[in-house]
Amino acid sequence: MKVLVTDPIADAGLDVLRDAGHDVETGYDLEGEDLLEAVSDANGLIVRSGTEVTAEVLEAADELAIVGRAGIGVDNIDIEAATDEGVIVANAPEGNVRAAAEHTVAMTFAAARSIPQAHIRLKNGEWAKSEYLGAELDSKTLGVVGLGRVGQEVAKKLDSLGMDIVAFDPYISEERADRLGAELVEFEDCLARADFLTIHTPLTPETEGMIGEEELDLLEDGYVINVGRGGIIQEDALAAKVEDGTLAGAALDVFAEEPLSADSPLLEHEDVIVTPHLGASTEAAQENVATSTAEQVSAALVGEPVANALNAPSIDESAFPRVEPYIEIAETAGKVAAQLLEGRIEDVEITYEGDIADEDVEFVTASALKGVFEPLEWQVNAVNAPQIAEDRGVDVTESKTRQAEDFQSLISVTVSNDDNAVTVEGTLFAGDDPRIVRVDGYRVDAIPHGKMVVTRNTDEPGVIGLIGSVMGAHGVNIAGMFNAREAHGGEALTVYNVDSQVPDEAKEELEEDDRIIGIDYITLNG
Repeated sequence: MKVLVTDPIADAGLDVLRDAGHDVETGYDLEGEDLLEAVSDANGLIVRSGTEVTAEVLEAADELAIVGRAGIGVDNIDIEAATDEGVIVANAPEGNVRAAAEHTVAMTFAAARSIPQAHIRLKNGEWAKSEYLGAELDSKTLGVVGLGRVGQEVAKKLDSLGMDIVAFDPYISEERADRLGAELVEFEDCLARADFLTIHTPLTPETEGMIGEEELDLLEDGYVINVGRGGIIQEDALAAKVEDGTLAGAALDVFAEEPLSADSPLLEHEDVIVTPHLGASTEAAQENVATSTAEQVSAALVGEPVANALNAPSIDESAFPRVEPYIEIAETAGKVAAQLLEGRIEDVEITYEGDIADEDVEFVTASALKGVFEPLEWQVNAVNAPQIAEDRGVDVTESKTRQAEDFQSLISVTVSNDDNAVTVEGTLFAGDDPRIVRVDGYRVDAIPHGKMVVTRNTDEPGVIGLIGSVMGAHGVNIAGMFNAREAHGGEALTVYNVDSQVPDEAKEELEEDDRIIGIDYITLNG
């Protein structure tokens, strides 16, 4: 079959395709009509970041079975359009883990010992030995924000060098962290205790700009290392904190905007080390992503499973129509439960009751996990969510029972840790009308869509009026409300559908009232 490669990859990947008997065509300068023509009869397409795989490209590729991204990021691929066209999208998330971890370690040493600064001065003829007094890593504390694949590899490498590891990651279990030699702590504690802080969390709306002036103040006399994602650190604040001596230094490989602007304040300070996004730039990493991508393309072309598919369901075609209506409600229940739980998620339990228990629910379970992890994980989907659970040390339990009270079919998602647990239950009304019907046992019949607010309060007159008044005063329109209580005068739970985000000021105002036990803002459907 024809495989079109439109961005350069290592020869090892091209060899994999040719050895499998495929016709490999390279076109590294294709764009516009030339790209549309070249892809029109391609069975597989391999790209890096240079080719925009748009809906137009996908529509022109009548024979296309898979788009392989030789690397992690798929921002240049319209995954929704690919799904509509029945095209698998796969990436290579493992190939550069070791390279990124090693670059993180290198940048840590560079910052600690002022290696680039001393190098430049010696090249310029200065023997500045007395001006650089470095810091040893042994017995220092490394703070890790984001204990995913790269974060875990960095923790293992620096733990072996005698560093104490503290980590912030609400989606990894204590047991998994213990095996890595890391102590799980809260975000502020991680910064306050760290001598060196390294960041490996994905860039999401929640993490964008999460480390600013106040957070950097907690890291007094420490160093910031970022070989993960740009945009998580507020760069102006970082430069200012290095300038005024709050921080000892920083080393960055990634930036909010790349290439880094020539007038960036990061370039003004000797104690800020910068490299041009070299985390994955090793010969081994490039070969790894090339061969991994080629192997996945070859697998798809012969109908075999694709290991890192981002959009391909693994379910028997004949069973899919019966299961499909429950995929969205399972994912939604997972999203709601994850956003209601206080603390990290250590266990997930998905229970199927009634008719749905007779079906193959593997894909539905994966969709529930997607919902659980989506608030944090970049690129999580029903294909990779089970692997994310395994990587994070989250225990997943699936159970079925043919008996179901009140409903023909019911899906329950419970997320828990040692201190808390939240259960969200969903079903379908009239065949295809999804509803959240219980939250921690409270019957609510809520429409799971858009933006929601979940409140817990004492069952007293005037509380719902208070909530509505405060919301209205802050410009939040309530589109729907679903209320339940455990007993007269006890606790009540209410789910509100709202038209806009609830400001922090409104939440704080409500929480000042003793009758309000808790209030949570939840986002669904993106």
